[in-house]
Amino acid sequence: MRRATPVDPGSSGAFRCPLCMVSPLNTATDIRDRMIDTTAMWTGFIVLVAVLLVLDLGVFNRGSKHISVRKAVYLTLFWISLAVAFGAFVYIEMGADKAAEYFAGYVVEKAMSVDNLFVFILIFGYFAIPDEYQHKALFYGIVGALLFRAVFVFAGVELLERFHFIMYIFGAFLIYAAIKTMLKKEEGGGNRISKIMSRWIKTSPELDGDRFFTVKNGVRIGTPLLLCVIVIELTDIVFALDSIPAILAITTDSFIVYTSNIFAILGLRSLYFAIRGSLNSLVYLKYGLGIVLAFVGIKMLVSEFAEISVAASLAFIGSVLLVTIAASVIASRRKSLPDV
Repeated sequence: MRRATPVDPGSSGAFRCPLCMVSPLNTATDIRDRMIDTTAMWTGFIVLVAVLLVLDLGVFNRGSKHISVRKAVYLTLFWISLAVAFGAFVYIEMGADKAAEYFAGYVVEKAMSVDNLFVFILIFGYFAIPDEYQHKALFYGIVGALLFRAVFVFAGVELLERFHFIMYIFGAFLIYAAIKTMLKKEEGGGNRISKIMSRWIKTSPELDGDRFFTVKNGVRIGTPLLLCVIVIELTDIVFALDSIPAILAITTDSFIVYTSNIFAILGLRSLYFAIRGSLNSLVYLKYGLGIVLAFVGIKMLVSEFAEISVAASLAFIGSVLLVTIAASVIASRRKSLPDV
């Protein structure tokens, strides 16, 4: 593969050839070559994601069945390893700075996704979705997320490039989101949205296997599983309003933002089945996430006056999350000990 310093498919910076000690290239040929590089990376990523989704539903989790914790752990390790391997690819093709941005974005999105799993448990409980159908619901929810995240990423990058003051709006919003995250209480996630959706979509009161539609009295209507997927999709849009600006505080490279985001949510289904029984033990996670959101919000607000490196951001975010998870585990173990 042709090695050139760093190809940046998400920005418009000049392409430099390491073999030629000349000024930035701006001829028609150079622009064409850059467009080919950018298109190739985007195309390769999209094809990779499509193949992974086919493998996930058609091979790893074929049919509606219970997913054991052991299998879910193995799949979670597979998805994390894949994300790390892609980060190594970013390092080789785009350089250390872009790799640091990718991993910082991945860690932020992954951590916020864990917090979102609480809501998924509430949604499945509200709609009474059995274990064996939950993976299918999450799968189609993630497929929709791939599309909506793309819209949010490109819209966010475009806004920041055209209107710099949007940076301050995003920063203020993230600080608000941080406060909301630390003070929030988990409530029924499907109740209000499902009632609204029921006015527009006629549904049966019971499931029909893992089908999204069923026939009652000769009329084709939706099932609770369909409503469940719609609610998951809508809640993911709400989640993205927090996570996308958080990653945009780290980088405005659309390729880095989108790929780190997608690799984080691709493994969300297996992570859900791996740790859902332990989620209630992560009592301090929301405070860690609140600190992270506040940090990236402040980073955006002071970006004109002080620059916080991506490496420092990654170190801070990782440290906060490790401390809050460790504190949660210790508190959970102490709580489980019998009183003496």
